[in-house]
Amino acid sequence: MKVSLITVGKAKQPFLAPDAHYRKLLGRHQPVEVVEVRDEMNIEGRLPERAHVVALDRGGKALSSRGWANWLQERRIDARDVCFLIGGRRGLPPEVLDLVDERVSLGPQTMAHQLARVVLLEQLFRATKILAGEPYHH
Repeated sequence: MKVSLITVGKAKQPFLAPDAHYRKLLGRHQPVEVVEVRDEMNIEGRLPERAHVVALDRGGKALSSRGWANWLQERRIDARDVCFLIGGRRGLPPEVLDLVDERVSLGPQTMAHQLARVVLLEQLFRATKILAGEPYHH
């Protein structure tokens, strides 16, 4: 199973270091490809074929860390690639949201899209550690 993130805009300071940190840690368990697009209208052309497409959306389902682990395990069983979509400062437009299989939320608060990217990477890393039974999550 491949995991990819399609994000609007490039990672910038102060988010570069934590982004790189979690991508490196995650790469040992679940490699992640990050695709940066200029704007939301470039997302559709970058979607992997037959992938389970997931939008980060404030109206989506919120998951605990163990919930993320269970979710990731289900995706592994499905054996489909997973592609997360992270919009820009205005989120994802309706025409992009119409393309997704699922919407998830990182919580009820609003956060910068670059921070959301780091939080998602950290939660995916935490989920892989939980599934591997390795220490990290308490």
